Amino acid sequence: MAETSLEGRIAVVTGASRGIGRAAALALAASGAHVVAVARTQGALEELDDAIRSGGGSATLVPLNLTDWDAIDRLGAALNERFGRLDILVGNAGVLGALMPLAHVIPKVWQQALDVNVTANWRLLRSLDPLLRRSDAGRALFVTSGAAHKARAYWGPYAVTKAALEAMVRTYAAETETTPIRAMLVNPGPLRTAMRRAAMPGEDPETLRTPEDLAPHFVRLAAPAWNETGRLYDFPSDRTLGFRAPD
Repeated sequence: MAETSLEGRIAVVTGASRGIGRAAALALAASGAHVVAVARTQGALEELDDAIRSGGGSATLVPLNLTDWDAIDRLGAALNERFGRLDILVGNAGVLGALMPLAHVIPKVWQQALDVNVTANWRLLRSLDPLLRRSDAGRALFVTSGAAHKARAYWGPYAVTKAALEAMVRTYAAETETTPIRAMLVNPGPLRTAMRRAAMPGEDPETLRTPEDLAPHFVRLAAPAWNETGRLYDFPSDRTLGFRAPD
């Protein structure tokens, strides 16, 4: 078996209908994983399923709004009943929120960013952790952003929630360090996605790399051979970085 073969492994991918999530789902399926594709839009999920099947892969489609907490709990129960374990979780779904001064952000927008970027990922861990622990090599990969560290003006909701996500994943990594689970953060950097267009409307998308360029790295990080945990894979520099606490 090749080092990055995922043959027979079960992978959940959120935000799987477009962008980074879609590219990751296709790459994982092409490497042999059965992909449980989670997204809000049924039609886009069906298009993904067609693409996966045309490449010889297999998928289960789960139309689900990640702010439906009961549905996330039901997902864990359903996966337990069908597969009895989970090998890979890719927490990719996220929202940009509003680009404006913190004092001008309305509570509804702030809450949505927290719900989707932080709480939904915690609910996924809460629901799927028992299944990851039944894998011989559970992998939990979460998409973050350089915004978590830059604290740029007007990026408050996105930056704050990505920073919280990073703390959560690093905590989970520490809690599972003595198990076969490995938890990693992935910083895609600037990619040609709908979210990037919304954030940088004047930017020429042809100057950016694509989600398909990033996708093979999800396969590498999801493979049983990967052994680092609690770290960040930075796609722009192609480096794996640690976190250093202040003295």
